[in-house]
Parts: sequence; C-alpha cells; structure tokens
Amino acid sequence: MASDFLRLTLFLFEIFIFVAYIMVMFHVMVDLFRDTDLGGSAKVLWIIALLFLPIVTALIYLLARGKGMAERQRAALVRVRSQQEEYIREVAGASPADQIARAKALLTEGAITQDEYARLKAKALS
Repeated sequence: MASDFLRLTLFLFEIFIFVAYIMVMFHVMVDLFRDTDLGGSAKVLWIIALLFLPIVTALIYLLARGKGMAERQRAALVRVRSQQEEYIREVAGASPADQIARAKALLTEGAITQDEYARLKAKALS
C-alpha cells in the first residue's frame, strides 16, 4: 500500500518535471525566433545545441539571455496591447458628439430629413 503511494507520488513528480522541461524548451524556442538581433546562424547553433544537450543548453540560454527574454516578452505584450487598443478605437468609431455633429451637417445639407436626424441623434445617445 505504501509502495503504491510512493510510486504514484514519484510518477506525479516525474510528470511535473517533464512538463516544466517542455515549458522551458518552448519558451527558449519562442524567444529564439522572436529575437531580431540574433542572426540566423546563431539561432541554428542554439537549436542544434538544444537538440543534443537540451538541459545544459537551456540552462546556459536562461543564464546568458534571460534578461533579454523578459524584455522581448514585455515588448511583444506592449505591441499586442497597442494593436488591440487601436482596433478597439477603430471599431468603436466616433463619439456620440461626433455622430450628432455629422448628422446635423447632413440635415443642414438637406441629405436627411428632420425625422432621420432625430433617429440618428437618439441612436448616438443610446
């Protein structure tokens, strides 16, 4: 009974270590391809080293380039956030005051009727 529990605990620990290993390798690979300052031949050398000595190479990479990894991740997040904010501004369109001003200009030009202006104004205010 106790040996089954020990075996299960050891198995779960091994799974945890394996998943952590895969996550580190994934982050290192993503960072390699994200880095625009690193040349192609240097990327190839890192990948070859990761294939033949994965744990040692990953530890060396984290020690040597860990700070840069954080900076590149932060820059990517800032870039994504600015693109998202730009998209939201684009989709949201103009403010209600701008919409009412455009509708008033259309009314003044005679392009829409007073009833259409009232509907556009109500829609902008809702």
